[in-house]
Amino acid sequence: MSGVTRTPTQLTQGGATDAGIGASTLRPDGTLKVTGEFAYSSDLWHEDMLWGFTLRSTVAHAEIVSIDTSEALAQSGVYAVLTYDDLPTEVKNYGLEIQDTPVLAHGKVRHHGEPVALVAADHPETARRAAAKIKVEYAELPVVTDEESATREGAPLVHENRKDHHAGHVPHPNIVHRQPIVRGDADAAARRADVIVTGEYVFGMQDQAFLGPESGLAVPAEDGGVDLYVATQWLHSDLRQIAPVLGLPENKVRMTLSGVGGAFGGREDLSMQIHGCLLALRTGKPVKIVYNRFESFFGHVHRHPARLWYEHGATKDGKLTHMKCRIVLDGGAYASASPAVVGNASSLSVGPYVVDDVDIEAIALYTNNPPCGAMRGFGAVQACFAYEAQMDKLAKKLGMDPVEFRQLNAMEQGTLLPTGQVVDSPAPVAELLRRVKAMPLPPENQWETTEGADVRALPGGLSNTTHGEDVVRGIGYAVGIKNVGFSEGFDDYSTARVRMEVVGGVPVATVHTAMAEVGQGGVTVHAQIARTELGVDQVTIHPADTRVGSAGSTSASRQTYVTGGAVKNTCEHVREKVLELGRRKFGTYHPAWATAELLLEGGKVVTDGGEVLADVADVLEDEAVDLELEWRHRPTEPFDLRTGQGNGHVQYSFAAHRAVVEVDTALGLVKVVELACAQDVGKALNPLSVVGQIQGGTTQGLGVAVMEEIIVDPKTAKVRNPSFTDYLIPTILDTPTIPVDVLELADEHAPYGLRGIGEAPTLSSTPAVLAAIRNATGLELNRTPVRPEHLTGT
Repeated sequence: MSGVTRTPTQLTQGGATDAGIGASTLRPDGTLKVTGEFAYSSDLWHEDMLWGFTLRSTVAHAEIVSIDTSEALAQSGVYAVLTYDDLPTEVKNYGLEIQDTPVLAHGKVRHHGEPVALVAADHPETARRAAAKIKVEYAELPVVTDEESATREGAPLVHENRKDHHAGHVPHPNIVHRQPIVRGDADAAARRADVIVTGEYVFGMQDQAFLGPESGLAVPAEDGGVDLYVATQWLHSDLRQIAPVLGLPENKVRMTLSGVGGAFGGREDLSMQIHGCLLALRTGKPVKIVYNRFESFFGHVHRHPARLWYEHGATKDGKLTHMKCRIVLDGGAYASASPAVVGNASSLSVGPYVVDDVDIEAIALYTNNPPCGAMRGFGAVQACFAYEAQMDKLAKKLGMDPVEFRQLNAMEQGTLLPTGQVVDSPAPVAELLRRVKAMPLPPENQWETTEGADVRALPGGLSNTTHGEDVVRGIGYAVGIKNVGFSEGFDDYSTARVRMEVVGGVPVATVHTAMAEVGQGGVTVHAQIARTELGVDQVTIHPADTRVGSAGSTSASRQTYVTGGAVKNTCEHVREKVLELGRRKFGTYHPAWATAELLLEGGKVVTDGGEVLADVADVLEDEAVDLELEWRHRPTEPFDLRTGQGNGHVQYSFAAHRAVVEVDTALGLVKVVELACAQDVGKALNPLSVVGQIQGGTTQGLGVAVMEEIIVDPKTAKVRNPSFTDYLIPTILDTPTIPVDVLELADEHAPYGLRGIGEAPTLSSTPAVLAAIRNATGLELNRTPVRPEHLTGT
């Protein structure tokens, strides 16, 4: 194809070799991002490109009676209009695990905003106007919106004739997946309890709210294939779903990661990928698709809303006796990651506590609500909100300090989990609680100044609703447990290609993986690993694409562990190849080549005693060492479908929070003053990035505590607030001080002893804020987010 495509450039990172593991090296993309020079996927451009647009359903559940595209096709500037009937192969569905999601709706639509038709035109406004001329006649059907309507006798089936591998063990076709966990005898243990508390909790639907909308550029190739430049979380998963729909072998669908403006799970599922490729192959021209914010709310999955029922018992001295719970997750119209979310929600539903007798059930429903799937925390967030509220209830009923009660029941290394798995690495739950409680509290009445009240520090902020009257302070604590990596027997691996050569007389390493850099800082860490293992200053990070093996998804807090592990492993093998070259060339000159442990440091081959044997440049000369290797963590296994027993997870991460809030009890307004966090990270590969991840996850948990929720009409299953005008996320004015205490207790099973960190702070920040609001108001508050009317009773 002629023309120019703006694609990601290689990131070459220079610096001293002491800018390796453990250093707070700066991100190579950081300055570009904060100055507005970084090229995101929405910035992609081709001189000959068309613009794509998606027509979406205006109703949540209906039969499609007819689709008339004639007026759209007749509009000047329109190159193609595609519907289900134009799909090129018999493969017309896709999905992460269950292929139940239509590329374009056929026969019926199952949720508000489902893709129905595609348009390609020479201008984005032309494409939008043409799509508006497509006439779709719907015959509306009853909607399924909750467990009662989904499972009652005669309920409409969201998917008829299910044949997926979960269909055989669920009690109703509108249940995607069910996972019980049974250990001990919860009923008998309940009879031994001195106190029992119960609670019903509701967790709202949260949006990932990434700032960079779904976007990409598909370019048809001369070999009949297509080159796709896209913002995603998992290139090879996308490829596996895209190629069959296009009728192309995977080697003819070449994917390159473009700049990603955030993800948080919302880019694990496909959005515009197949649509862009279809339009490009149909028109023979490059096609760019960029969603606006309204479309984005319909273009990706959200966090599962949940309803949770819990019962806990304890002895009078504060030891937990048992736990029963039932968790109902709303998966929406299509499965997405719901089965894995159910596995997480059930297996982590006890929290970081020792409970020998449990009776747990978690299910995900098919409904006509928006599809839900992966989001930071992945099932553990909803459970943490409920079990931490239960801990506070128990402590209050026993007259105990809520932190001391948690510490008394905290798990530790060696604890047997309800799934039968032994925690085989540090689990410093009690210590994290001690640390977060010991942090200095922010001063009282900090809004008071010599010139009067500073309203910016008060609930309501610059709206000037109060000068301190009716404002009360509350303090709350919470702690959570999150798994790291893919679980339940999934083959979780990553691939890294590393090349070492001499450029301009200097040894340079190039690291090539398919890891999606979505803002987590993986490209920084990969360069640090290469510097540490290969002793070079200059490291080039090759753009992520499908010319190298899969790196898995940038999710589950797994990339530093798994792809970082792959980079480390490949670097170690490259280093050994370099040393073999050195032994062949110089081994006869010094006995240490044969007898000493050799390292690469500062561009030189050195002994473990620090003696320099040769320059790496002299060892390599014109040769290059180039290896591509896979690396896997320890295997896991599926949970038993009846008992939930099994070694389902490879690692766990823990974080504790203390929230300090001030509440205007008259108006129901909340100001979160501080959200302190203590987290065990195993080993901080980049301490600055670690703190940034913890503060970011904490802020996302704050959002769902007090403001974030997608509102779905229970009668029509339509989304009421698909915009950042009505769906609120924390701004810098809402974000409190977030002091962080980082604990480093190495996990001997993980590379460098590290622990995945990105998700754990999202868990405990939400219940800590709710606990603080309860402490301030005395209200029970069993749903999130908390709205003003919940505090005022109006």
